[in-house]
Formats: sequence, C-alpha cells, structure tokens
Amino acid sequence: MESSKKERFYTVPELSRELGLTERAIRFYESKGLLAPKRAGNTRIFSYKDRARLIIIMRAKKLGFSLNGIKSYLDLYDVDSNNRKQTELGLNAVDERINFLEEQRDEIKILLADLNEIKHALVRTLNNG
Repeated sequence: MESSKKERFYTVPELSRELGLTERAIRFYESKGLLAPKRAGNTRIFSYKDRARLIIIMRAKKLGFSLNGIKSYLDLYDVDSNNRKQTELGLNAVDERINFLEEQRDEIKILLADLNEIKHALVRTLNNG
C-alpha cells in the first residue's frame, strides 16, 4: 500500500461517503468504543487504521457478529503484537457463527417442509371444494 494512503486522514463525512455508511453509524461505533479518532478542535480525524477498523466492523456486522464480539476482537490488535490471540478469538467466533447459521438453516428447512405440506393440503382442499 502506498505510504501516502496510510498517512491520510479522514473526517466523518469523508468516511461516510467512501464506505457507504451514515455519519450517525460512524459516531455510534465511536460511542461504543469501537473507534477512537483523534480530534482537531470539534472535528473527528480518522487515520488509515481507523478506516481499516471501520471496514472490519462493517464486515463483521454483515456476518452477524455482535458489537461486543467485534470490540473484543478489535481490542486484541493493541494487546497481542503477533495477533495470535486475535486469530484464535476470530476462529472461535467464526466457528460459533457457522454452527449457529447451520442450525438455523436446518430449522428453516423443517419450517419450509411444514409450510409446503400445509400449502399442498390447502391447494387440495380448494381443488376438491
């Protein structure tokens, strides 16, 4: 990555436009401790690292992770220089999410089968009546 990009700073409106998030969402993530931008007067100044954290937050939210889980994951960046703890936590969280979604998929299959059975019974009733 170009060093000039890593040295760039962003304001809330710039990140909002670039990442397709509302400014309110960015401020919300900051209020929850997921982001800690610097300030120049009243203006929040986000670094390249803050931008990367925001992208991780967006992706993790899309995958269904909780804000607390995301925060725990992101907090490990500052604690573990070789990222082993973060990687282990991430792996465990992903495994849990996969298991949850697979269970949910199984439940949905059962519900769909039940609904299809009811639908066919209703269609038969209409055709016979």
